[in-house]
Amino acid sequence: MKQDETVNVHPLTGMYQNWFLDYASYVILERAVPHLYDGLKPVQRRILHTMKRMDDGRYNKVANIAGETMKFHPHGDASIVDALTQMGRQNLLIDCQGSWGNILTGDEAAAPRYIEGRLTKFALDVLFNPKTTEWKLSYDGRNKEPVALPVKFPLLLAQGAEGIAVGLSAKILPHNFGELCQAAISYLKGEDFTLYPDFQTGGLIDVSRYNDGLRGGAVKVRALVEKRDSKTIAITELPYGKTVDSLCESIKKAADKGRIKIRQIQDFTAENVEILIHLAPGVSSDKTLDALYAFTDCEVSISPNCCIIDKDTPRFVTVKEVLKSNVENTKALLKRELEIRRAELLESMMFASLERIFIDERIYKDKAYENAANIDAALAHIDSRLEPFKADFVREVVREDLLRLLEIKMARILKFNKAKADELIARIKAELAQIEHDLAHLTEVTIDWFTTIYDRYAAEHPRRTEIRSFDTIEAAKVVEANEKLYVNRADGFMGTSLKKDEFVENCSNIDDVIIFYRDGTYKVTRVAEKVYIGETERSKAEKKKAEIVHIAVFKKNDQRTVYNVAYRDGKDGAYYVKRFNVTSITHDREYDVTQGTPGSKIHYFTANPNGEAEVIKVTLKPNPKLRRIFFEKSFSELAVKGRGSRGNLLTRLDVHKITLKSHGASTLGGRKVWFDHDVQRLNFDERGDYLGEFHSDDLVLVVLDNGDFYTTNFDPNNHYESTGLMRVEKFDETKVWTAVLYDADNDNNLYIKRFNFERASQTRHQNFMGDNPNCKFVALTDQAFPRFQVSFAAPDDFREPLVVDAEEFIAVKGFKAKGKRVTTFNVAKVEQLEPTRFPEPPAETNDSAEEDDELQQDAPTPAQTETDIMDDLTGQLKLGF
Repeated sequence: MKQDETVNVHPLTGMYQNWFLDYASYVILERAVPHLYDGLKPVQRRILHTMKRMDDGRYNKVANIAGETMKFHPHGDASIVDALTQMGRQNLLIDCQGSWGNILTGDEAAAPRYIEGRLTKFALDVLFNPKTTEWKLSYDGRNKEPVALPVKFPLLLAQGAEGIAVGLSAKILPHNFGELCQAAISYLKGEDFTLYPDFQTGGLIDVSRYNDGLRGGAVKVRALVEKRDSKTIAITELPYGKTVDSLCESIKKAADKGRIKIRQIQDFTAENVEILIHLAPGVSSDKTLDALYAFTDCEVSISPNCCIIDKDTPRFVTVKEVLKSNVENTKALLKRELEIRRAELLESMMFASLERIFIDERIYKDKAYENAANIDAALAHIDSRLEPFKADFVREVVREDLLRLLEIKMARILKFNKAKADELIARIKAELAQIEHDLAHLTEVTIDWFTTIYDRYAAEHPRRTEIRSFDTIEAAKVVEANEKLYVNRADGFMGTSLKKDEFVENCSNIDDVIIFYRDGTYKVTRVAEKVYIGETERSKAEKKKAEIVHIAVFKKNDQRTVYNVAYRDGKDGAYYVKRFNVTSITHDREYDVTQGTPGSKIHYFTANPNGEAEVIKVTLKPNPKLRRIFFEKSFSELAVKGRGSRGNLLTRLDVHKITLKSHGASTLGGRKVWFDHDVQRLNFDERGDYLGEFHSDDLVLVVLDNGDFYTTNFDPNNHYESTGLMRVEKFDETKVWTAVLYDADNDNNLYIKRFNFERASQTRHQNFMGDNPNCKFVALTDQAFPRFQVSFAAPDDFREPLVVDAEEFIAVKGFKAKGKRVTTFNVAKVEQLEPTRFPEPPAETNDSAEEDDELQQDAPTPAQTETDIMDDLTGQLKLGF
């Protein structure tokens, strides 16, 4: 570079401030974010405008539509075709012909030259009105395009929208057509309303954290998964945003990682989704179903972000705000249309009145009119003749009105009929009166508009996504235990790759492991192929290897597993016993069972999965002062306390050893079980209906409204039918049930039967109504003395109602028995009456008297009190007085 040459310097800050911000603004306003007014992005608006220009009732090639749209959209045909096919697959604005792709399989549309489309009737009804449209020049100035379409419907919420701009994004979920109409009507009536998403792919949705679509909220969406049998799971609906291929791929990945065990996946999707998952032998279908939600795309979380353009400014709003704005906009458009129509009618009535007077008064026959020197003279004459009538006109007579009168042809004058002219003016006045009424009652007009739209089109768009409450699935509880955990106590290693060492238990690769050491410390760490666990902080300080006392897979928040421990506090301290559980601790952080005194040591340890409390035998070191060197201690005498508690004193004497004397039963009692109808699951968290306290052999009885019944254990992973559940309760095989039904095998006569339910597998239902599926269920009750009133129908309606005491009417038999016929007459209805008898309460026993007798028997006699009594603990004699 020569010295005299100048250098142009462009500061980067200036370039960023001017050029980049211009680009960012353009992308936000003109590409990615929808407009609040009509709910459309610019490319969508231009496509619909072009299709309206081309509309002649017939289908147009997509290639032609894209070519015409390029007159308004400067970004090429690829973006136009993509936006057009996406709108077409929503089945709302575009009537498609040909292969437009498939939202279920993810298949793309055919080439634009092979597929056709046209506007739907709905689009023609709500999107267009050139009289109320604001126009602007296209990018090249050759055409006019709408600033926004005059949409009289919350289109943005019906279609949804998604776009990524510079610095912000929009993700508005689609909502149900009919529910939008109903919400609009509720808003206009001043009533509260709530809107939730609805997807074409169906599935299930949990909207508990939807937050009205505002950013920061979230929804969980699940595929509709059902059990065909104990070895087959079927997916029949997809979560939003997923395709059959992507869902199958996520399932295969989970299987490859060992999270679920499946034998085969079969995809039979055609018009409807059908993916069959065949399970491996010995795999629980209930657990696999939960694992599908936990580890695959069968459940996805979506974070909505309702970002819109309002008056050339991006805003974050709620779904309710969008609907209210759209409804108010619809109301304003309807008002504007009425005002435009009123102006048109006034003009029509004005000219009709002028024409009638011009012809009826035969102004065209006046000599002054016929002999007028020029047009101005003729117009002046007509104006003077109209002077007596001007007070009745809706506005002043202007020159343009008079010129229109001059253009009336003689043929029209000859055909003029005064009665018809008066009738036309009367019709115009009637319509004007109706318009004035509508303008005065604009809210009711808007309600009628949305009601009409609902009646015309809502049936074509039923809700496809079921709103449900999802239970929280803990991945560690449902992951398949596809690995084996081993431990090498001598070398201090654990892991899944130590195949030749001591087997601990089956585990998964996401499980945690809890490890207790002889020095009283314990910790939780993650499963790995091989990891060193042979030392603790205390063993490092003492420069010796840590001895592993217990190792097992750790279950977080498990309050049923109780650890029973006997330890010595320090090298020469006392011995303590304690019972505690570990529900949640920090990974790889060391905790202490003991009081932390140096030299402390665990002498006895057991882990009890159901809170069992055994009896231990303590052998003391020999001492001349002790006549008895052993005693027993039951852990059932101890309460389960926190892991940091010191425990109870066992002895201050030196202990030789502590051994198991006898196994004990659980001290925690049965498990209290609830059934949550929202998620059709059992739980131990007090959610839903309380079923009772269950012990290991107890079962749950499930009765369906079609007469099927079965029993299950009380595992919270069990799945139950989402519909048709009539009874879910603790199974009591001695309980007597009474059923009323119409027996299809016996001319549909009314029968009553009393029976006990029996155990039945969930995969092989039994039916208390019989094998004929045409039997009709009437009532089922577990009352001891049920009564029913039977009313008769024509031609037997003259008979008095029959009251049946079921307990007296029929004896208890098996559930497969036919029962006893009540009547052969035509029955109108059966009502259950209040019982008149009740079971007798159990006889009260004199417990206090029995206790007194026992106390008297156990109390020592006077002779006994005078004798020496041997102390059971020490073996030493005590002198009685």
